[in-house]
Amino acid sequence: MLDKILQLDHQLFYAINTGLSNVFFDMLMPILRNKLTWIPLYIAIVILLIKTYKSKGFVLIFTLIVCVGFADYSSASLIKKAVKRPRPCNESSFKAQVNMLVSCGTGYSLPSTHATDHFAIAVFLIILFRKKIKYLSVIFLSWAFLISFAQVYVGVHFPIDVISGALYGTLIGWCFASFFNYKFPKLISL
Repeated sequence: MLDKILQLDHQLFYAINTGLSNVFFDMLMPILRNKLTWIPLYIAIVILLIKTYKSKGFVLIFTLIVCVGFADYSSASLIKKAVKRPRPCNESSFKAQVNMLVSCGTGYSLPSTHATDHFAIAVFLIILFRKKIKYLSVIFLSWAFLISFAQVYVGVHFPIDVISGALYGTLIGWCFASFFNYKFPKLISL
């Protein structure tokens, strides 16, 4: 059973990494997965929260930072080191066939920390603000999905890596948003 899942994972990787290869995606996907690309969005979120909720917004921002910090650390430093799955670009049977658009990196692959972090942010914000902003779920889940998809497209993660990262990040975002709602139910009227 595990062999069939891994075989499907490899086939899906090839379908995305090489099968969907085109000039536009080759230009766009490295930008989407670059952490620096999203700094203006992160700054806008912080400014909006402070402007809207004043000093109470700092508690929300602090909780979000702890959420992402926990997601990032546990994914990159604990789970990846325990699982030790090589990246497609470092796996000897794949190396020659991977369409590499960014540097491969030396770390492990499972789960994708990009997916973990961005789904944690998305789900945290969705849970807290979905009643205030009509299309927030679609916008933030699409954003996290595109970043995760880009990880496969550029050749640094298998699909199972980003799926597991997305699920793990979703769980973390949900836990931290639930904690925030429990601990500070009246702090920010959402």
